[in-house]
Amino acid sequence: MNNYLFKQLRFVRDSTIKQVKEMSEEEARTVPRGFNNNILWNLGHILLVHEKFSFALANEKMELPKHFAEVFAPGTMPEHWGTQVPGLNEILLLLSMQIERTGQTLEHRLEEKLEEPFVTSAGLELLAVKECLSFCIYHEGMHFAAIKAIKQQL
Repeated sequence: MNNYLFKQLRFVRDSTIKQVKEMSEEEARTVPRGFNNNILWNLGHILLVHEKFSFALANEKMELPKHFAEVFAPGTMPEHWGTQVPGLNEILLLLSMQIERTGQTLEHRLEEKLEEPFVTSAGLELLAVKECLSFCIYHEGMHFAAIKAIKQQL
């Protein structure tokens, strides 16, 4: 994985994991006053969105349990969680493996066009695999900032 995009994906992911590495499960599940979500939700959301943008949009199989979408999709909140919520260690393991899998699967497909253009919720049109991966960096950076803000409140 020599392409700069994969180096940046790895850097961002390592930064995210480092930010929460020493955190307890209880801290990760705490929703501070003024926030809608907790750190665990942000991590799971990063995982889910990256899976969609890196794999599903490139016509590859997503490798997450189906119930992750119910827990971590946009608009979901911990206050509505049922019993099938993965723990912090499970999420961190999946996050750590995801970037390597992304590189192995898409390293030689960066210029490949998507079957159909995809428009993000922010209105950005994505046309190629490399654009999806680049968007993942932006998306994770936004949630990294949310994680830092939540962590400061804890």
